[in-house]
Amino acid sequence: MNTTVTVALAIGAVVVLVAAVALRVADRLGLPSLLLYLALGLGLGESGLGVDFEDAELTQTLGVAALVIILAEGGLTTRWSDVRRAIGPGVTLATVGVGVSVGVTAAVTVWLLDASWGFALLLAAVISSTDAAAVFAALRRLPLPRRLAASIEAESGLNDAPAILLVTALAGYLTDGEAHAWWFLLGEIVLELAGGAVVGVLIGYLGAELLRRVALPVAGFYPLALLALCVLAFATASLAHASGFVAVYLCGVLLGNAALPHRSASIGFAEGMASLAQIGLFVLLGLLASPERLLGALGPALVVGGALLLVARPLSVALSLVWFRMPWAQQAFVSWAGLRGAVPIVLATFPLTFDVPGATVIFDTVFVLVVVFTLVQGWSLPWVAKRLQIAAPITPRDVEVESAPLDELDADLMQLTVPPGSRLHGVYLPELRLPEDAAVVLIVRDGRSFVPDDTTRLMRGDQALLVSARRSRAEAERRLRAVSRAGRLASWRGETGRVTGAD
Repeated sequence: MNTTVTVALAIGAVVVLVAAVALRVADRLGLPSLLLYLALGLGLGESGLGVDFEDAELTQTLGVAALVIILAEGGLTTRWSDVRRAIGPGVTLATVGVGVSVGVTAAVTVWLLDASWGFALLLAAVISSTDAAAVFAALRRLPLPRRLAASIEAESGLNDAPAILLVTALAGYLTDGEAHAWWFLLGEIVLELAGGAVVGVLIGYLGAELLRRVALPVAGFYPLALLALCVLAFATASLAHASGFVAVYLCGVLLGNAALPHRSASIGFAEGMASLAQIGLFVLLGLLASPERLLGALGPALVVGGALLLVARPLSVALSLVWFRMPWAQQAFVSWAGLRGAVPIVLATFPLTFDVPGATVIFDTVFVLVVVFTLVQGWSLPWVAKRLQIAAPITPRDVEVESAPLDELDADLMQLTVPPGSRLHGVYLPELRLPEDAAVVLIVRDGRSFVPDDTTRLMRGDQALLVSARRSRAEAERRLRAVSRAGRLASWRGETGRVTGAD
């Protein structure tokens, strides 16, 4: 075997293992994990172990591929009930918000740094997009109202497309002098967003129908098929000159909310792949950076970042959310939670590949800006949520039901675990009132399995296997959720078991 390949595989394996340990360290210290991954890349680079890496084009290509996986995972783990109520604020923040943010940040940059308008607009466009990986990781650890969190997540999933179009158009203008009229660029953004949405929804719907009807020979194929459909949505939309990022996110949302076989395992696999993509992306970006140049970029980064955080972002949020009657405290949190991460740094490689004058300055400024303001915002988010009094009450975890197809019987095998805080604890099996063609067939308790009967009660920590006719599966899941939330008298208390979220 080629020695170079063997060494590369060994280095890659060590980097992943070190990054996994670093994630644990980051959690204990309260640090955003991306900072440790960037530091790992810097340590491997020319000023550390001496790895000489300056391929901006390869970094851009691999960065886009990593963002596809990260956005797919974000869509797969997003509840449709939340997105449905947050799509308006999310789309407005991703379009109007991006435009306002770019204009205000560029104006302050021209005023304070005496930069040209072309340079200032390009720099502002690069940092205009919030980062999906940073937002998903940070917000899902906080007990926030569902509509608020979903609005920020939808923005981070949708605002990459307008930002990329702006960066590409401005970089082209600064290199060859060709510029499109503002109305042409605006129309292109709208068309790309709409086209990406159509492609994502179509492939997501067709993919869900396919996976429901075709029993794959190996259970491990389901997670691969799920991610393959999301990647297909990105590629199809991109080839059709629509937004691949919007397509992959919406395709993930549809697939993640469909009643698919092995859904929990598939989403767990997607989460692992997204973490691996983040590790590789941040390490690669750290390798591309040159530490000796970063100190000189600290001053401009603080000026531009301060303008974005304290002026441009609050104004863009206020103008975007004025139509949606969102309380001012929640608007303030949305403003502060516009986290920057890998996406702006990946976008900063576009000027490098276009050979834009001053591209290195843009990359270094954005790199330092992301590091500094990730520290400031990442650490302070829980405190800000507490001070604004918007934290939602912590509720017991909902019951999760996993399923696998029994194709020849036209039935599904489902697995559930009784979570802490669930009111399934102590409920006799007949009190579940499952459909007639659904039944609990096996329970595993404290490592011992047994076949239950009508005198068996569910207990916390129990793992149960259920068999249901396919036509009754949805009703069985609703009944299990209802009893988990409201107990054996769920129907009397008006609990239907539908998937809902707090406002």
